Amino acid sequence: MNETPPSLLGLTTYLMTKTGKAARGRLADRLAERGLRLWHMAVLAALTDFGPHVQRELAGRLSIDRSDVVKIVDGLGAAGLVERARDAADRRRVTVTVTPEGRALLESLKADALSVQEEVLAPLNARERARLTALLRRVHDGAPDTAGARPGR
Repeated sequence: MNETPPSLLGLTTYLMTKTGKAARGRLADRLAERGLRLWHMAVLAALTDFGPHVQRELAGRLSIDRSDVVKIVDGLGAAGLVERARDAADRRRVTVTVTPEGRALLESLKADALSVQEEVLAPLNARERARLTALLRRVHDGAPDTAGARPGR
């Protein structure tokens, strides 16, 4: 029997962690079916939402180690989802841009993420979901910077 101790059920941080872990696992499974990981989706989203980035700045924006960003961008580049170009003013800088194929894939990945979201939030009605989203956004926006935290997978 896997019964959660009642003292843990009273801890919002515990509930957020368990729920987040379950949701993340479901989304990671969906991405894995395509040979992708969560960081691939995050890089595509950042490039789509914020435009081209120097690799170093992309690492900082997403709180990913620079060497990990290189590997992620290598994989996305090999699949034709992003393009790299040397900065004409500073040849040490490599700018990454999402391709139309990368944008299209991101839209498909977002559909997968919304499907997972529907599964996870099934116990809530539309009004409750909107309230939960608003509350989590407030917590997220007020949370301390986690750049030094261990990155997710």
